[in-house]
Amino acid sequence: MKILIVGGGMAGTILANNLARRLHGELRSGKVKLTMLSASERHMYQPGLLYLALGRMTPDELYRDQASLLEPGIAFFVDPVEEFQLDQNRVKTKSGTVFDFDILVIATGSRPVPELIPGLAENSETFYTEETAVKMFRKLQAFAGGRVVIAMGVPHKCPMAPLEITFMLHDYFKDRGIRDKVQLHYTYPIGRVHSLENVAKWAAPEFERLGITYETLFNVKEVDGAAKVVKSEEGSEAPYDLLISIPAHRGMEVIEKNKLGAGGWIPTHRHQLTMEGRKNVYVIGDTTNLPISKAGSTAHFEAEALGENIAAIVKLGSPVRDYDGKVFCFIEAGKDRATYAMFDYQNPPDPKAPTKAVHWFKTAYNKLYWVSARGLL
Repeated sequence: MKILIVGGGMAGTILANNLARRLHGELRSGKVKLTMLSASERHMYQPGLLYLALGRMTPDELYRDQASLLEPGIAFFVDPVEEFQLDQNRVKTKSGTVFDFDILVIATGSRPVPELIPGLAENSETFYTEETAVKMFRKLQAFAGGRVVIAMGVPHKCPMAPLEITFMLHDYFKDRGIRDKVQLHYTYPIGRVHSLENVAKWAAPEFERLGITYETLFNVKEVDGAAKVVKSEEGSEAPYDLLISIPAHRGMEVIEKNKLGAGGWIPTHRHQLTMEGRKNVYVIGDTTNLPISKAGSTAHFEAEALGENIAAIVKLGSPVRDYDGKVFCFIEAGKDRATYAMFDYQNPPDPKAPTKAVHWFKTAYNKLYWVSARGLL
C-alpha cells in the first residue's frame, strides 16, 4: 500500500512520524510505502514568528532541517505537487515526477493574503512570515509613541494571535518605558473582541484593565497610507501612527489552481477527515474547511486521530475512531503571564485568569516543539 503525504508542516510531519511508528513492521517488510512531498527542505516553528517580531527570538531559532525530524522509513522529497490527479490516484510534482497513491493526505497549509485589502500590505506591520516579522521588530524598535491600531482580516491563522500581540505589545512598550505615550486600539470584525464567546468575555475586561481601547464590528475595507487611516466596511475610521495587521489567510495556491476547494480550503468530513466525495483522500491542518481554529494544536490532534485510523485501515481494513474537533491554544497575556483555551466540537472554551505558571508551561512547549513535531509529545 502506498501512503502519500503532501506537505511538510506540523500536520504532515506529525502524521508521517505517527504512521512510521505504527506501521514499522509493514514498512520494513515492504507491505507499506510511506512518502512525504514538501515544498521546503526546512521546517519552520511558525508560532515563533510572534516572538521574532518582538525581539524575543532570532530567525535561526525558527528552523530545523525537515529530514532530521522524520522517522526512518519515510521517503522524503523536496518536490512540491503541482497537479492533483485524484481520479487516477496520483499527483504530479514540479520536477515532473508522478507519484501514485492508495491513500493521499493533503496537508499543504495556508498563506497570508494582505493584498486582498487595498493598502494593507504596504502600510501595516505583520508577523506571519520571517521577512515581515523582522521588519515589524525594526519598526517597533524605532517607534517612540503614538496610536497603535491592531486590524484583522478574516479568516486568519491562529485565532488567539490578535489577543496575544495586543497584550504583548502592552508589555513591550511598558518595558521600554513609553507605555504612557502609546495608545493601543484593538479592532475586531464581529460584535465582540473574539470569535469564541468565553474568550471574548475574558479578554474585554483585561483590555479595559490595561487601558487598551477596542472597537467591534470593524471589518477592514481599505487603508489610506497617506492619511494614516484604516477604513471599515461599516463606515468608521481608525487613525493610526503604527498599524499592526492580522492578515486574512487562504489555503495554498496549488489547492485553488486544482479546484479542490474555494479559497484553498478543501471541504472535509468533520469526524473522518476525508475530502468530501473521496474515500481515500484525507485533509488535515490549515487546509481543511472545518469550522475550528487553524492552529498547531488542531493539526496535532487531527494528525494523531488520522494516524490511528490509517494504521487501522492497513491492519484491520477500516478506521477505528472519530476526530472530535479538539483544540488547545495557549494565550499569551503579556510577557510573563498566559492562559489557555481548550475546546472541541461540543464543548466551548473557558479560559481562566492568566498565570505565570501557564506562561512558563507555554515557554517550555516552545522548546519542546521539535519533540512534538516528531510525534513524541
